[in-house]
Amino acid sequence: MRKRMLGELEVSALGLGCMGMSEVYGQVDDTESTGVVHRALDLGVTFLDTADIYGDGHNEELVGRAIKGRRDEVVLATKFGISHVVGGGEVRVDGSPEYVRAAVDRSLARLGVDVIDLYYLHRRDPDTPIEETVGAMAGLVEAGKVRHLGLSEVSAETLRRAHAVHPITALQSEFSLFNRDVAADQVPVCRELGIGVVPYSPVGRGLLTGNAPAAFGEGDFRGGLPQFQGENLARNTELAKRVRDLAARIGVTPVQVALAWLLAQDEHTVPIPGTKRVRYLEENAAAADVELTADQLAEIASAIPAGAVSGDRYTPAGMAAVNR
Repeated sequence: MRKRMLGELEVSALGLGCMGMSEVYGQVDDTESTGVVHRALDLGVTFLDTADIYGDGHNEELVGRAIKGRRDEVVLATKFGISHVVGGGEVRVDGSPEYVRAAVDRSLARLGVDVIDLYYLHRRDPDTPIEETVGAMAGLVEAGKVRHLGLSEVSAETLRRAHAVHPITALQSEFSLFNRDVAADQVPVCRELGIGVVPYSPVGRGLLTGNAPAAFGEGDFRGGLPQFQGENLARNTELAKRVRDLAARIGVTPVQVALAWLLAQDEHTVPIPGTKRVRYLEENAAAADVELTADQLAEIASAIPAGAVSGDRYTPAGMAAVNR
């Protein structure tokens, strides 16, 4: 697995999103998920992403157990700030300095580590100036509890203000062939300031696999998202078929097309596809070796133009918490 730089932090060219190992995509199995983490490390996928809200702390504990004895192989990222999620997808966020200091200690304890490599603010708190939140996060770097700072789902303006307080290493936002609004506003600012881009849900929460289910089982939150409902899902599934057809001509899988397209955007772009199955992890990791030609990239962009996806990526309540 090749390496890439997020600011001054070296990571594997692809990471592993661990959220689904604890919640939102149906049943979970800690033993199987631990095997996925171990296989990821064996393949050189050493950039692991979690958050304190995933499974109400379960995900950090799972990741912490999985990396025990292999900590020196891992670039460990976690997030804080979402105190809880209420009905309709609304998130409650706390970015106060007091919360920052308490949250990091809880994460360190659950992960079983002395230091976090990359610590993100998960969502911006509208009631706390970003300068205060990032100032408190900078204090964690000075204290040796955190090595690098990141932000998730913030506006370009917030990114600039935060970076003026302390260098921001990475911006994590939803970014895929289907959802690429971030490319117009935040990504140019990241390039200007030397901030890496970490796309989550890089295969559109499964839409870009070409095999999105028509119905969702218990515990699968996608059934409540606009892009997976009714006519939106039907239209988006048709778009995904274009990716499937392109992949067949190139000789790779649709997932590998989606990931290779993101990798081709910028040398400082590091997608973190999530999975809880070894076979999907191996498929994802192989995308790092897919080199798309200029003609293929142009064909992909033509097949799935920006803004073609139907429906928002979150409910209205969820959308209210992004790009602040």
